[in-house]
Amino acid sequence: MDKSLFAMQAGLCKAIAHPTRIEILNLLRDGERCVCEIYPALDIEQPNVSRHLAVLKNEGILSSRKEGLKVIYRVSDERIYELLDLVTLILKEQLEKRTRALA
Repeated sequence: MDKSLFAMQAGLCKAIAHPTRIEILNLLRDGERCVCEIYPALDIEQPNVSRHLAVLKNEGILSSRKEGLKVIYRVSDERIYELLDLVTLILKEQLEKRTRALA
Protein backbone atom coordinates (compact mmCIF):
# COMPACT_ATOMS: atom_id res chain seq x y z
CA MET A 1 0.00 0.00 0.00
CA ASP A 2 1.07 3.55 -0.73
CA LYS A 3 2.21 5.55 2.33
CA SER A 4 0.04 8.47 1.23
CA LEU A 5 -3.00 6.21 1.52
CA PHE A 6 -1.96 5.35 5.09
CA ALA A 7 -1.76 9.06 5.84
CA MET A 8 -5.23 9.60 4.37
CA GLN A 9 -6.62 6.71 6.44
CA ALA A 10 -5.06 8.20 9.55
CA GLY A 11 -6.58 11.58 8.72
CA LEU A 12 -10.05 10.12 8.41
CA CYS A 13 -9.69 8.18 11.67
CA LYS A 14 -8.33 11.25 13.42
CA ALA A 15 -11.26 13.35 12.21
CA ILE A 16 -13.82 11.00 13.74
CA ALA A 17 -11.74 10.25 16.85
CA HIS A 18 -13.60 12.68 19.09
CA PRO A 19 -16.82 11.98 21.02
CA THR A 20 -18.41 15.26 19.91
CA ARG A 21 -17.73 14.50 16.25
CA ILE A 22 -19.22 11.04 16.58
CA GLU A 23 -22.24 12.61 18.26
CA ILE A 24 -22.56 15.09 15.38
CA LEU A 25 -22.44 12.24 12.86
CA ASN A 26 -25.13 10.39 14.78
CA LEU A 27 -27.33 13.50 14.74
CA LEU A 28 -26.92 13.62 10.97
CA ARG A 29 -28.07 10.00 10.54
CA ASP A 30 -31.61 11.31 10.20
CA GLY A 31 -30.64 13.81 7.51
CA GLU A 32 -29.04 17.17 7.06
CA ARG A 33 -29.13 19.80 9.77
CA CYS A 34 -28.25 23.42 10.33
CA VAL A 35 -25.64 24.41 12.90
CA CYS A 36 -28.52 26.13 14.68
CA GLU A 37 -30.05 22.66 15.22
CA ILE A 38 -26.83 20.83 16.03
CA TYR A 39 -25.36 22.84 18.89
CA PRO A 40 -28.54 22.91 21.03
CA ALA A 41 -28.96 19.14 20.57
CA LEU A 42 -25.40 18.61 21.85
CA ASP A 43 -25.65 21.26 24.57
CA ILE A 44 -22.33 22.71 23.39
CA GLU A 45 -21.59 26.30 22.41
CA GLN A 46 -21.93 27.11 18.71
CA PRO A 47 -18.27 28.08 18.08
CA ASN A 48 -17.13 24.74 19.52
CA VAL A 49 -19.57 22.82 17.31
CA SER A 50 -18.46 24.86 14.30
CA ARG A 51 -14.83 23.85 14.90
CA HIS A 52 -15.82 20.17 15.00
CA LEU A 53 -17.92 20.57 11.86
CA ALA A 54 -14.95 22.18 10.12
CA VAL A 55 -12.71 19.20 10.99
CA LEU A 56 -15.27 16.78 9.57
CA LYS A 57 -15.80 18.92 6.48
CA ASN A 58 -12.08 19.40 5.83
CA GLU A 59 -11.64 15.64 5.86
CA GLY A 60 -14.50 15.25 3.37
CA ILE A 61 -16.78 13.47 5.83
CA LEU A 62 -19.33 16.29 5.73
CA SER A 63 -20.45 18.67 3.04
CA SER A 64 -22.48 21.83 3.43
CA ARG A 65 -24.67 24.24 1.57
CA LYS A 66 -25.95 27.71 2.31
CA GLU A 67 -29.66 28.29 2.69
CA GLY A 68 -30.10 32.00 3.28
CA LEU A 69 -28.07 32.76 6.38
CA LYS A 70 -28.04 29.11 7.48
CA VAL A 71 -25.33 26.58 6.72
CA ILE A 72 -26.79 23.11 6.32
CA TYR A 73 -24.52 20.10 6.92
CA ARG A 74 -24.89 16.55 5.66
CA VAL A 75 -22.78 13.42 5.55
CA SER A 76 -20.91 13.16 2.25
CA ASP A 77 -20.78 9.36 2.19
CA GLU A 78 -23.27 7.26 4.14
CA ARG A 79 -20.67 4.49 4.47
CA ILE A 80 -19.22 6.44 7.40
CA TYR A 81 -22.12 4.97 9.38
CA GLU A 82 -21.06 1.45 8.43
CA LEU A 83 -17.64 2.28 9.86
CA LEU A 84 -19.11 3.66 13.09
CA ASP A 85 -21.48 0.70 13.40
CA LEU A 86 -18.60 -1.72 12.92
CA VAL A 87 -16.58 0.02 15.64
CA THR A 88 -19.60 -0.18 17.95
CA LEU A 89 -20.00 -3.90 17.24
CA ILE A 90 -16.30 -4.56 17.95
CA LEU A 91 -16.52 -2.63 21.23
CA LYS A 92 -19.66 -4.52 22.32
CA GLU A 93 -17.97 -7.84 21.59
CA GLN A 94 -14.86 -6.80 23.52
CA LEU A 95 -17.01 -5.75 26.48
CA GLU A 96 -18.86 -9.09 26.42
CA LYS A 97 -15.53 -11.00 26.37
CA ARG A 98 -14.24 -8.98 29.33
CA THR A 99 -17.47 -9.54 31.23
CA ARG A 100 -17.31 -13.33 30.61
CA ALA A 101 -13.64 -13.41 31.62
CA LEU A 102 -14.46 -11.74 34.94
CA ALA A 103 -17.37 -14.09 35.66
